[in-house]
Amino acid sequence: MTAAPQQKVAIVTGASGGIGTALVAGYLEAGFAVVGTALSMPPSDRPDYLTVAGDVTDTAVAGRIVDQALDHYGRIDTLVNNAGIFIGKPFTDYTAEDFTSITGVNLAGFFFITQRVLPHMVGQGSGHIVNVSTSLVEHPHEERPSGLAALTKGGLVAAARSLAIEYAAHGVRVNAVSLGVIKTAMHDPDSYAGMGALHPLGRVGEVGDVVQGILYLEAASFVTGEVLHIDGGQAAGG
Repeated sequence: MTAAPQQKVAIVTGASGGIGTALVAGYLEAGFAVVGTALSMPPSDRPDYLTVAGDVTDTAVAGRIVDQALDHYGRIDTLVNNAGIFIGKPFTDYTAEDFTSITGVNLAGFFFITQRVLPHMVGQGSGHIVNVSTSLVEHPHEERPSGLAALTKGGLVAAARSLAIEYAAHGVRVNAVSLGVIKTAMHDPDSYAGMGALHPLGRVGEVGDVVQGILYLEAASFVTGEVLHIDGGQAAGG
């Protein structure tokens, strides 16, 4: 099972459903070979799609994902740090278990696999990393308390900017996307009308909106250190 000699390879974390599944499909359609990973992943019989099951918060699992990507395809061109969890509570209601869970997936999951991927991108002189964040970092709302989301996802935005500068001379771009409410299984469909009103465009986003935005960044070779808001205008105000 090998990629074509010039075929680019993308790793997508949190690939078992929702936005992650759509990103896998989007990158495959764009001609990439894809490595999809999540805690539980069904096997794939496609030569251009490898699945790796495991907990991305475990440094050994992060190493296994990268090793298998290189063993199968020989290169890594893109990493989309999509895996994440959201627990919305008043700040003083968060528990120690909430803190461990959120920081584990949102921060440690990003940290371990990104550390493993970067040396290979530097070695080939090119690469692209995308961190998935939330518009709640810049546009908090009193009805959606999200202090730990802001702490962790805001950290991913800051890290994207920092790494963009650190690795620009090596040909590696690093960007982030900041998402509004997107139609996924984590939201009750009955809530879409109410949550849509939180966005100036008057609706919640589709997973396809996220895929389009990330694939734009993929093709935008002169864009790095950018935070692309896919949030129906929330970051602009309103």
